Amino acid sequence: MEIRVALRGQKKVSGHFDGFEVLTDQPFKSGGEGSAPSPFDLFLASIATCAGFFVQSYCQTRHLPSEGIEIVQTMVRDEQTRLVSQILLHVTVPTSFPPEHHEGLVAAINACSVKKHLLHPPSISVELQF
Repeated sequence: MEIRVALRGQKKVSGHFDGFEVLTDQPFKSGGEGSAPSPFDLFLASIATCAGFFVQSYCQTRHLPSEGIEIVQTMVRDEQTRLVSQILLHVTVPTSFPPEHHEGLVAAINACSVKKHLLHPPSISVELQF
């Protein structure tokens, strides 16, 4: 996959790939207009939505209802580095959800490709061209 980035002025940046445009901005406190999520917020959202995709897929392939399942992601920051040190995924299932599938939901979330890439990160290199 190739993502082409466009610098859109102010603090706005967009990424273009596969016919999509993903817009980003910075919050007011960082000099942006808050008109779109920040790149870091999109990164965090990709973890939560990936978990949601895997839960939904798990339910669909087993003909289980997914209504009422809620995933809430929270982050813990290291006070000294200000970096996220822990990401917590809180999954609430309705009492009617079959208990024999609880472990399966956790396994499905653990199969998330975004999570796997965080556990085994790719190398990132920067090449400047003239």
